[in-house]
Amino acid sequence: MKKNKDMSNITPLGDRVLIEARTADDSSRASGIIIPETIDKERPEQGIVVAVGEGRLTDSGELVPLRVKKGQRVLFSKYGPDEIKIDGREYLIVSESNILAVIE
Repeated sequence: MKKNKDMSNITPLGDRVLIEARTADDSSRASGIIIPETIDKERPEQGIVVAVGEGRLTDSGELVPLRVKKGQRVLFSKYGPDEIKIDGREYLIVSESNILAVIE
């Protein structure tokens, strides 16, 4: 299996977060629960944070840093992300406000 290229050269802008999407197949292996094949047709709702932007600017010009960090597993709103493909892998760019929770 080919190793993932270093994603350190991609930096999302503002309060956006780059997430490597996790499919139902990925989650079924981790938990031992078998999920029907039809679930793969829907957009994933969780993934691993690959990169984060600098943060959100307030109306007064103050920079508020993001709370999520690279490497965290997150749940996000199903219809919020923009899909992109880099080297055949699916990634999502999401605003931090569309991230619902961090999975620990």
